[in-house]
Amino acid sequence: PRSTEHFHISSIIHQSETKPKIEILPNRSMISRHLSPRTNLLSRKRVSSLSSFTFNSESMPDDIADLIHEYSQKLQTSVSLQTLTRTGRGELLEHRTTDSVNQTEGLQSPLARKRTASSKVLLQVANFVHHEMPIRLARRIKDLDNVPFLKDMSSVQAVKDIYISSFLSLIKEPAIDSNVREALFARKLELLYERHSSVLVQMAKGAYELREKIRKNQIENMDAESFEYMRECHAFLDRFYMSRIGIRVLAGQYIALRSPTMDGYIGMIDQYTSPYKVVKQAVLDASYMCENRFGTFPEVIITGRLDMTFPYMPTQLHYIILELLKNAMRATCEHHGTDPRKWPPIEVVIADGHANEDVVIKISDEGGGIPRSNRKKIWSYLFTTADPSIQDSLMGFDNQNTLVDHSVDAPLAGLGYGLPISRSYARYFGGDVSIESMEGYGSDAFVHLRRLGDSMEPLPV
Repeated sequence: PRSTEHFHISSIIHQSETKPKIEILPNRSMISRHLSPRTNLLSRKRVSSLSSFTFNSESMPDDIADLIHEYSQKLQTSVSLQTLTRTGRGELLEHRTTDSVNQTEGLQSPLARKRTASSKVLLQVANFVHHEMPIRLARRIKDLDNVPFLKDMSSVQAVKDIYISSFLSLIKEPAIDSNVREALFARKLELLYERHSSVLVQMAKGAYELREKIRKNQIENMDAESFEYMRECHAFLDRFYMSRIGIRVLAGQYIALRSPTMDGYIGMIDQYTSPYKVVKQAVLDASYMCENRFGTFPEVIITGRLDMTFPYMPTQLHYIILELLKNAMRATCEHHGTDPRKWPPIEVVIADGHANEDVVIKISDEGGGIPRSNRKKIWSYLFTTADPSIQDSLMGFDNQNTLVDHSVDAPLAGLGYGLPISRSYARYFGGDVSIESMEGYGSDAFVHLRRLGDSMEPLPV
C-alpha cells in the first residue's frame, strides 16, 4: 500500500514550551559468539603501577605504550545485526549437558530458567566486550599517535587521553566469571560510555583548531584549500568515526540488554523499526532546530510505505534522517528568502518491497542544489559552509561542557561532520547514503538500509 501524509507540525511545536523529546533509545549493539573469560595479561606489579598512574599522554610510561602496542596487534571480531539479535535472544549460548546441570535446571520454574538464561547472555556479552573493547581502543590510540597535523591539536590530544584512560581501566578488570563480576563490569562500562559521549564533538573541534591554524598560516606548506583534501587526515577520520560507531554499539547494546526490555526490542535493536515513525521524529527535531534559526520551518510531505517495519537500530536511522532534513530545511529557507509562503515543501519517500535488497528513503528539496565544485567536499569532515561566527560560538558552547554528540541544541549547521558521519552510520550495517544535486534547483538524498542485517561491520585496521 502507498499512502501520503502532509506533515506540517507548527501546531505541535507551538503548543509546547519545551523542546521536542526524542523517544528513541541510545545507540548500542552486541556479539555473536561465546568467549571464555580471558586471563589477565598483566603481572601484579604492572597492574599495581596502572592503578597509581595519573594519565597524561605526553608522559606515557614505556610499559603502558608496550601494552597498547600489544593489544593493537590483536585481531578484531566483526559483528552483524543478525548476530547481535541472535546473541541477545540467547540463541548462541553454549549448552551445558552435564547431569548435575540438567537436574538442577529441571527443578526450576520456567520463570527461574528464563532469568538464568538472561544471566548467561549477560555473562557471554560482558566477556566479549571485555575481550574486544581494549583491542579496538588500542588500535585507535595508535592511529591518534600517527595522524599528521591533527595529533597536535589540543582537542584531539584530549580524546587520546580519554581513550588511553578507558583502555587502562578495562584491562585492569578481572575475569567476568560470576553475576557479581558482571554487574561491577557493567557499572564501569556505563561510566566509560558516558565519558565518551562528547568525543565526536571533541574531534570536530580538533578539526576546527587545525582549520584555524591553517587560516592564520601557522602550519607550513598548508592552505585552506589543500586542507579540505588532505587524504591522510580524511582516511584517519573515516577510520576513527567508523571504529567509534562500533565501540558505541558494543557497549551500548550490552548496557541496553541489562535494562528493562521494551516491546519488540533486543537491546538497542528494534525488531519492528518503522522508518515512517523515525522520519516523523526527525522532522519534529529538525523543525525545532530550523525554527530556532529562521523563526519557522518548511512543510514536509511523507509518502510511500508508511506501514512497513524491519529490524534496525532506530537511533542510527534517526541521526541519518535528521542530518539530511536539517540540510534540506536550511537550503530551502536560505534559497527562497524570508517569506515562508514561498517555501516549497520537502518531500520524503519511503520505498520498500518484500523482494527488495534495501529499504530506501529519499529526501528531496528545492533548496538551490550544490555547486559541482563542492560535490566531493560535502563528504569531507574538514569542510563546512556554516558561518565562521557560528563555528566560533559552537566551540565556546562546547567549552562549557553542555554539548554532546547529536544534540538538538546544536545549530542547524556548524562543524561540518554531519553528512560524512551519517554515511558512516548507514555503511556500518551495509547501507549507504548518496546525494544527487541540480545546481539552481535542489537536491535528492538517498538512504539505503540493508534489509537482511547480515552485513558484517567494516572494522578499520
